[in-house]
Amino acid sequence: MLRDDRAGGEGRRQAARNVLGEVLEICSITPMTGFYRHGCCNTGREDMGSHTVCAVMTASFLEFSKSCGNDLSTPLPEFGFPGLKPGDRWCLRYTIRVGIERGQYRAAIHPDGVEILS
Repeated sequence: MLRDDRAGGEGRRQAARNVLGEVLEICSITPMTGFYRHGCCNTGREDMGSHTVCAVMTASFLEFSKSCGNDLSTPLPEFGFPGLKPGDRWCLRYTIRVGIERGQYRAAIHPDGVEILS
């Protein structure tokens, strides 16, 4: 499920890396996160939103997100989504900045999300 980072499609598949240059760590498996729903904030061509930042949810961020039309706290069982609560980690789009600066888990942030760290 990891992005194929092989040059020209040849050679051995490389593990995705984080912003520290190490192997990308799992952000969360309970609840299961990531664009590919494998627990990592990996990205690829299909991920138009670039969900590359692993953030620890806070009550204020969940309220902010809901006020912007992205309700992450309400469960949607028909989609297997339990709803998030403060303390949960979740892969967010790198363009979302408000409310997460202090709640980043850098070892689980894909390098494509590095702009948010600067």
